[in-house]
Amino acid sequence: MDFCGERVPLEIPEVRERAEREFYLLLQQSGQLCLYLKRAGVYFPIYEKLLRENNMPTDLKYLSVAESALFQSRSSKEAFGLWQLMKGTAQSHGLIVNDFIDERANVAKSTKAALKYLSNAKKTLGSWTLAAAGYNMGVAGVKNALATQGVNNYYDLYLNSETSRFVFRIVIIKEFMSNADKYGLNFSEDELYSLGSTKTIKVKGPVEDLISWSKLNHYLYKDVRLLNPWILKTKLPAGDWELLVPSMSQK
Repeated sequence: MDFCGERVPLEIPEVRERAEREFYLLLQQSGQLCLYLKRAGVYFPIYEKLLRENNMPTDLKYLSVAESALFQSRSSKEAFGLWQLMKGTAQSHGLIVNDFIDERANVAKSTKAALKYLSNAKKTLGSWTLAAAGYNMGVAGVKNALATQGVNNYYDLYLNSETSRFVFRIVIIKEFMSNADKYGLNFSEDELYSLGSTKTIKVKGPVEDLISWSKLNHYLYKDVRLLNPWILKTKLPAGDWELLVPSMSQK
């Protein structure tokens, strides 16, 4: 097994045990694995395009699965979105987060922010495995642990329970998702989830009543909100916005 081309040293007994723990736990969750695979139909093409553009390993897409199960979720610590970005981290990477807009739920923008964070973490820590650990517990925390313990790789570090599992969760998710047929998880292309036929339109804000705007433009308000989960209210503030909408309006 490997992550971003970096081998997992399964010959180390406790490393193998940690990997197997994640494997057997996820093996019991066939329904969750099905959702991972189906949701990947929506998000992986976007991730893969941005990863190629940034010359980054495609394995990094599995980090988002480990973080959010490819669901726009909010954690108890207020991390949000597919990449579970904290508010401060998101804002420091140029995302808008306020009472009306939360671009942590904008798929492309949040992915670009996450990849920028990971790229900087790799430069600081020296490997993608350590960068993934840094994504979970903070780059400064991993850097300090490496220096304090006098080691230079993730698998030699003694870490908190969450971070010590995190990379293994990603690796095992990759194993199941990239070898789905081997585990009897067979989905055809048309069984995967998708956004359907959509287009991007430019909207000049403010829009005081997004429900009325949707009706006026022959869209279902439900579709506008589901395709643009970064919109938090029934209005858009002042600004230039790009909205994803169905290609065919409801006329």
